[in-house]
Amino acid sequence: MKKRILIVDDEMSIVTLLTFNLEQAGFATDAAYDGTEAIEKAEKESYDLIILDLMLPERDGMDVCRYLQHKQIDIPILMLTAKDEEFDKVLGLELGADDYLTKPFSVKEVIARVKAILRRTEKSGTPNVGFLKIGDLSIYPDRYEAKMDDRLLTFTRKEFELLYYLASHKGNVLSRDQLLSAVWNYDFAGDTRIVDVHISHLREKIEPNTRKPMYIKTIRGLGYKLEEPT
Repeated sequence: MKKRILIVDDEMSIVTLLTFNLEQAGFATDAAYDGTEAIEKAEKESYDLIILDLMLPERDGMDVCRYLQHKQIDIPILMLTAKDEEFDKVLGLELGADDYLTKPFSVKEVIARVKAILRRTEKSGTPNVGFLKIGDLSIYPDRYEAKMDDRLLTFTRKEFELLYYLASHKGNVLSRDQLLSAVWNYDFAGDTRIVDVHISHLREKIEPNTRKPMYIKTIRGLGYKLEEPT
């Protein structure tokens, strides 16, 4: 089965260029020309990846990301931005973008990024293990689910991958750079705010008291570790 890619851009020339080259590279493509159409198609159709322009009519790329995250429509996203556009990469990644490219771009680079994102998402897909039990927290990697006691918790894909990585290294101190590399496959030259943001989100969902975490501990100057609650 060919991987299906939704191209979202209001510039017909870019859609045409990407459509031709991605199909030549063996992908199936679909197109949307504004944020509203992108959302409608993402809700109705099944895609393996979305190439999403930041500046769009109707609803911009960030708004599309927010909506898909809110609806738990988990599709990898490659964000396109113009060089003179302000793009907060941390916010973009927090909202679900997996990577981003600035315009003008090389078609070869787009295809390389698409393939890299798809490889990462397939690799990070569900590990073939039963479940992890830490205190009252149960993690089911095969189902991308976690429960606190018998209460099902809701996570974004990256939140779950971060939780699983922490849990599978229980008791070990993991640096922010290590977590960024392992979960996001990124090197942001020390820009690790995205890790802190996701740790905060995880604590809101699994900690009885976020001010006194029992599970995810901050090790000052080093990073984080997940441990059995005492």
